[in-house]
Amino acid sequence: LPQKLWEKLMPFQREGVLFALSRDGRDILRERTIWKTLHAISRVIFISKQPLNNLKITMSIGTSKVTILGYGLLTMDARPLLEALNKQRFGVILVDESHYLKSHNAARSKILVPIIQNAKRAILLTGTPALGRPEELFMQIHALYPRRFGTWSDFAKKDCNGHYKFFGARRQWDCRGASHLDELHQRLSKIMIRRLKNQVLTQLPPKIRQQIPFDLPKDAAKISSASFEQWEKLMSSESENQFVEVMSLITHMYKQTAIAKAGAVKDYIKMMLETEQLKFLVFAHHLSMLQACTEAVIEAKASYIRIDGSVPSAERIQLVHRFQNDPDTRVAILSIQAAGQGLTFTAASHVVFAELYWNPGHIKQAEDRAHRIGQTTTVHIHYLIAKGTFDTVMWTMLNRKETVTGSALNGKKEYLKAEVGDEEKWDFLNFAKAWTPSDTMKGDSEDDKDGIFFSHFEREKQHDIRSFFSPSVNKEKKRKRTGDSLSDGSPLAQLPEGAEPVRTPEIQSSDLKADQGEDFSPQVKRFRQVSPSSRHGGKKSPLSSLCAPRRLSSGLQAPRHTQKWNCSACTFSNSGLLLHCEMCESPRNAQKAPSTSSSLPDHPSSSSSLTTICISDSDQENEPATPSTPQTPHTRPNLQASPDVAETHVDESQEMQRKNENFHSDESDDSVPVYDSLKFCASKNTDRIYIYDKDGLPLHCNFIPLDIRLQNWEELPAEFNHSENRSQVVRFVREWISLTAMRQRMVRKSGRVFHSPILLLEELSQSQRRHSSTSRYLSRQDVAQTSITVAQKEGGALRIIKKDNIGPKRQSSSEPTDPSNREAESSVCVQTNTTAGYLQAVDSAGTPLCLSCQKPSGEHHGWAGGFCSPACMEDFQLRSNQGYMRARVLETEQGVCQHCGLNAHQLYVQVRDAPRTHRKEMLDNTWLAQLPLKQLNEMIQSPVEGQFWQVDHINPVYRGGGQCSLENLQTLCTVCHRMRTAQQAKDRSQMKRGQAASKLASDITRFFVKK
Repeated sequence: LPQKLWEKLMPFQREGVLFALSRDGRDILRERTIWKTLHAISRVIFISKQPLNNLKITMSIGTSKVTILGYGLLTMDARPLLEALNKQRFGVILVDESHYLKSHNAARSKILVPIIQNAKRAILLTGTPALGRPEELFMQIHALYPRRFGTWSDFAKKDCNGHYKFFGARRQWDCRGASHLDELHQRLSKIMIRRLKNQVLTQLPPKIRQQIPFDLPKDAAKISSASFEQWEKLMSSESENQFVEVMSLITHMYKQTAIAKAGAVKDYIKMMLETEQLKFLVFAHHLSMLQACTEAVIEAKASYIRIDGSVPSAERIQLVHRFQNDPDTRVAILSIQAAGQGLTFTAASHVVFAELYWNPGHIKQAEDRAHRIGQTTTVHIHYLIAKGTFDTVMWTMLNRKETVTGSALNGKKEYLKAEVGDEEKWDFLNFAKAWTPSDTMKGDSEDDKDGIFFSHFEREKQHDIRSFFSPSVNKEKKRKRTGDSLSDGSPLAQLPEGAEPVRTPEIQSSDLKADQGEDFSPQVKRFRQVSPSSRHGGKKSPLSSLCAPRRLSSGLQAPRHTQKWNCSACTFSNSGLLLHCEMCESPRNAQKAPSTSSSLPDHPSSSSSLTTICISDSDQENEPATPSTPQTPHTRPNLQASPDVAETHVDESQEMQRKNENFHSDESDDSVPVYDSLKFCASKNTDRIYIYDKDGLPLHCNFIPLDIRLQNWEELPAEFNHSENRSQVVRFVREWISLTAMRQRMVRKSGRVFHSPILLLEELSQSQRRHSSTSRYLSRQDVAQTSITVAQKEGGALRIIKKDNIGPKRQSSSEPTDPSNREAESSVCVQTNTTAGYLQAVDSAGTPLCLSCQKPSGEHHGWAGGFCSPACMEDFQLRSNQGYMRARVLETEQGVCQHCGLNAHQLYVQVRDAPRTHRKEMLDNTWLAQLPLKQLNEMIQSPVEGQFWQVDHINPVYRGGGQCSLENLQTLCTVCHRMRTAQQAKDRSQMKRGQAASKLASDITRFFVKK
């Protein structure tokens, strides 16, 4: 091992490395600490005798040194991946969270176990090898040492008390028990090294468990008693379906208990919120209980986060960061399965279990989200247990399973020790009101007695009374909410068709607000116009807009980044640094440029040169600043008329300038290297930016743009303390944040090393394949027609391919089709394709052709056989599947409207989680409040994601932007989408009138031609 790594290892980790060597590099490492990662990497380096630095990333499993896979990729459908894994004999396999292999019938276990067996050495990492039963250990043992514990039947009979159970005349094998636990522990100790938390983390504060018992209301108690009586009857009966009926009843009782105790859980959460600055976690399993907990926090007007199965992995990291660092976010509502492992919530001192779970392993993992490295206070665990319900059965079962797993793994019986709390202290829970799920509540906007919905009377009250005294002045400015018409008082300037929205400070600073509560108030209330003259009290200098100090998050203040020029050929609004139109590739010098000073040099690249950007005083650069080209009348409103600048932005800009002035006041160290020019490369999978020198050689350092905006330079080496080196990074960050999230994705996807991201975008746009279509989506009929044409041309055949099929079905023979029957065959194939799947062409040699580009496909089976490459598969799904397209746009832009900056997706989540009585107030304080009355009430009645934000084409469909790639899509809130749709309707109507007039009009020049 490298000396530096060996010195970092704890004594017990060094023993673990020696233990692995004594077992020939095949063992189970059981540690419940974050140190197991370092421990495992040390083992890999020691066993393989090869360092893991300077790795070359490749896309081929056979040529790569390290292959990293997620469990989600190991499916039966991924045949090419499975074939490549089975062909490769790995030297070392490291399996994290190996308890995912607990089931011997799961497809994941059947795929991964043979690969582990085929490897020379293997290390399994897990904190809980068995969650509840000994049977969960067999597949992990079998992967390391096949047949060491016998076959599955032998292991089940000996260690799992395997036997047959009879349900009437039906016989079923039962191996959920435990037997010979002492002997099993002795055998496991020879292949598994265990490190308990209390052995290696002696400095960790204690963890105290406590039961909070309470009684249910009378009605709920009667229902629970009836369910127990039904259970006893089923257990005493001898029907053939007894097992199925009992399991169904148990599941029903589990969910019934969650709803019955939800009212008491809400009161308990509100009670805990009364303690100031107390941060705690709430774990639950059912969505109904998660909903009740969320309603309790919203009613208490406290800030919270919620993580369940619907939250993407990338968003979970942001939510954890917000809870850990934001003192106002006091509650984390978590799903036991989705957030019970892999996350850190050490900012919390209390953990509340609103529900119990089936396995003690999941419960203890959830407890340790707060009780881990970094925790400085005692962690209190509270279990809310309703008397006379299924909770009492669950608690007994959890302790029985904990005794079994403790005896097998640790050699001693263990229990979930939890003392009963002071019943008088929690006596108020016995009088909690019953809770009803919001999806079962009945309500109608026409019969609204509780004021839950919007009414016409309330709309009329919201008009400003001053409009009656000056109707002509405020007629167009006042806020209108009647009918289907939208207010013209938008805080946004109307963009031309096909124009990409400019990133406003509101959008650019959205990631800075990730750690704070989102403000959904109307934009016109949040912002007011701030001009240099208003701040300084004098006349605005003609150079103030060019040379005024700028902050990194203010993309609108960088002139060349935000200036727009309209293409005369397609009217697309392009960035001021681009030399060619992004849509039609027409050169910029062919456009009608605005009048400029005659003293300007006629340089072809002057419009895109970075020397024209006047760097602020905070950068301390002495670059030549040539006069900028005056803005066109169209771009002027984007910089002055629209209310895009907030007072907070001004304060933050002044603060950043003050920090930079203090930094540059220090003398720069002459010993550090000064780079003439830097290049950058954006990571494809993370937010990091890698730095290269002017020759494209890596400098082995990277940064996150958000850190630079927050003046955090700690991750960069000492040479970036020099003003010239730092200014180049600052300039890059300015350009980077001026791009939309979709454009940033395009740069990341390229994997190119570049000097300017904007210039790279121009190059990528020119090299991309131009696709023009006036059809919104690629239909099955379109694919069928193309496949029939190609099959006839190649003399091949046709087959139907589906996502879930195993073997494609042939639709015609390999002989060419008779031309006389082509029309009939086409209609039959199209009809078949519509009902069954996609019609795919097969050439004369039997090779399937790609559904997207009609090139030969390397794979002949499954859904992958429909495409020649993963890029074609993604392109096809984007053009044909609206749900897939919407999911990818949400992943990139996070549901933030690219016009007004409203986080529409987060608003939808909060409205969905809020009780109905609070939804009206939440919507009334947002930009969406000007939607029609009927639509607002539908959002209150049953909120749907599509009611809050839409995916829109930057280049409209009627101008050829249909069936496009991800780069031509953007997120718009419903209000901005309606406004843009209305504008497009006017443009289309005008186009139709122009086309109709051109047919009837004649050329008057023929009257002046002498015959």
